[in-house]
Amino acid sequence: MKFSLFAHMERISPDQDQKQLYDEFIQLCKIADEGGMHAVWTGEHHGMNFTIAPNPFLNLVDVARHTKNVRLGTGTVIAPFWHPIRLAGEAAMADIITDGRLDLGIARGAYSFEYERLMPGMDAWEAGQRMRELIPAVQNLWKGDYAHEGEFHQFPKTTSAPLPLQQDGPPIWVAARDPNSHEFAVQNGCNVQVTPLWNGDGEVVDLMSKFNAACEKFPDVARPKIMLLRHTYVAEDEADVKQAAIELNRFYCYFGAWFMNKRDITQGLIDPLSDEDIAAHPFYTPENMEHDLVIGTADTVIDRLRISEELGYDEYSFWIDSSMPFERKKASLERFIKDVMPAFQ
Repeated sequence: MKFSLFAHMERISPDQDQKQLYDEFIQLCKIADEGGMHAVWTGEHHGMNFTIAPNPFLNLVDVARHTKNVRLGTGTVIAPFWHPIRLAGEAAMADIITDGRLDLGIARGAYSFEYERLMPGMDAWEAGQRMRELIPAVQNLWKGDYAHEGEFHQFPKTTSAPLPLQQDGPPIWVAARDPNSHEFAVQNGCNVQVTPLWNGDGEVVDLMSKFNAACEKFPDVARPKIMLLRHTYVAEDEADVKQAAIELNRFYCYFGAWFMNKRDITQGLIDPLSDEDIAAHPFYTPENMEHDLVIGTADTVIDRLRISEELGYDEYSFWIDSSMPFERKKASLERFIKDVMPAFQ
């Protein structure tokens, strides 16, 4: 099982300097590269200081300048916001600039906040249909001389300009949760990214079951790879465990508030949640976070990760977004590299 880092710029206060946040993001990526991690992933989001990532290709091209070995993945581009010709060309150019290190993760998107602003009137179902049309079109544009007549896009014979450096193009990863998404990915020769979010190991087992079922349904297709994305914190001691659980509980309360899309947004920042708001959440609690996320000292984290390895996950991505101070993120990542990863080598 390989290990990767999943990270964004996170801004939770108007007092935080955005250039400093970006420099800290680059530092984390450099630590991952120097520590022997397999990949760095960063996503696409718009108008949200919670995850600042308007174009992951820009970030990854810059990360390539600061690193030597890590794969560079979009985790993920939001399919309905892209025209197939534009995505094929920009991904191919990023692949060339990064010397063939690009992996292209694609999702339908999750936040109605973004849908309202970039694609008014679109719902999650349509976003999923747009993703199912986009991915085969990009694959064919990389082959060249491809004309498309779809529900959402139509264009005459076109070839991606440029063509990607990697033969057949960068590996494509589909963010999947329901069985149909797993089946679509497998049938189209794509790898799969899954995340249980705040759910526990039972969801990790269930997601792998859906993936296995999709692979069994298409036995003539080569089995793709599957990556597990989980919030992870390697603690110094038990007191640090408790602190991380409190911090990640606050993070998920904000995640849920952005997802619900009911609070006021000012200058890209959501209306702050009070301690009472956080304490009143119906199922997010620090105790649940400690139990269901991967939070613990190194030995505990190793034991939790063994479950994923035994299930057959090819890659475990250390999701570092947490609204924690940079030094706490950095210390946790360094402990993960020093004290956890060697147990799997």
